Amino acid sequence: MDAHSLWITLWTTWGPCGVFLWTVRGRGVDARSVAGDRTPLTCGDIVNPLWSEKSLAHRDAARRVTVRTVARKPVPASAAPPVEVRRSARRRRTVSAYRDGDRTVVLIPARFSKAEERHWVNEMLERLRAREERRTTGPRRSDAALLTRARQLSVSVLDGRARPTNVRWVSNMSTRWGSCTTTDGSIRVSTRLREMPTWVLDYVLVHELAHLLVPGHGTEFWALVGRYPRAERARGYLEGVAAAAHLEMEDDLPDAAGG
Repeated sequence: MDAHSLWITLWTTWGPCGVFLWTVRGRGVDARSVAGDRTPLTCGDIVNPLWSEKSLAHRDAARRVTVRTVARKPVPASAAPPVEVRRSARRRRTVSAYRDGDRTVVLIPARFSKAEERHWVNEMLERLRAREERRTTGPRRSDAALLTRARQLSVSVLDGRARPTNVRWVSNMSTRWGSCTTTDGSIRVSTRLREMPTWVLDYVLVHELAHLLVPGHGTEFWALVGRYPRAERARGYLEGVAAAAHLEMEDDLPDAAGG
C-alpha cells in the first residue's frame, strides 16, 4: 500500500484527530518502516503534505470537470429579440402577441403566474415565427404562386371550369376579403389573409373562382362554394376575425353583383 492509500484508509476509518500517523517529517508516511524520527501528526498536520499535494489535486480536478459540465456559453443579448409583456385585468383567458418594430409585445391576463407568463411568451414567439414563415412559402410568397394555387383549386373543387387569368395580393381592401372581375377573369385577395390558415385562404379563392362562373350570391353560387369541404368553417372563421377586429366587412347578400 502506498503512502496516499494508507492515509486515505486511516482518514476514512478513524477521522483526522483520532489517528496518529508515524512519519518522517517532510517525507510522508512509509508503511513498511517505523524506524527513524517518528513524530505523531496532529490535526493541523493532517493537511500537510499528503492532503495538500494529492487529495487537493484530486478534488480540484473534480471541480474543474464539474464546471466544464454545467457551464453554459452566454447568449449574446442581440440574439434574443426584446419582449414586452403587458398584463391586463380585463383579459380572462386570451393571449395575443404582435411585432412592434424590433420588439415583440405579448398581452396576457393579469392573473397569470410567472411560470404561465414564461410558457405563453415562448408559445406566442413560436406562433409568430411560424406565421411569418408562412408568408414566404406556398401561395403567400408571390402573386404567381397565388395564381397557381387558384388554378389547382379550380381543378380540385370546380372541375377546372373556372379559369382565372390573374390573381394577386392587394393591400387596399378595407371591406372585403377578396374580389373578382368576371369580364377579364382577374381576382384580388386581401393581404390580411396572409396571416390566416391556408384553408381560410383557399376558401376565399374558391369563393372568387365561383364568381367567375356565377356573378351573384344565389343558390347556384353557394352550391359551387359548398363543394369546398371547409367552406362553412372558413366562413365562420372570417366572421369571427372581422368581429374581433371591428372590421366593417360587406355581407354576402343574395343577388349581389360580383364578389
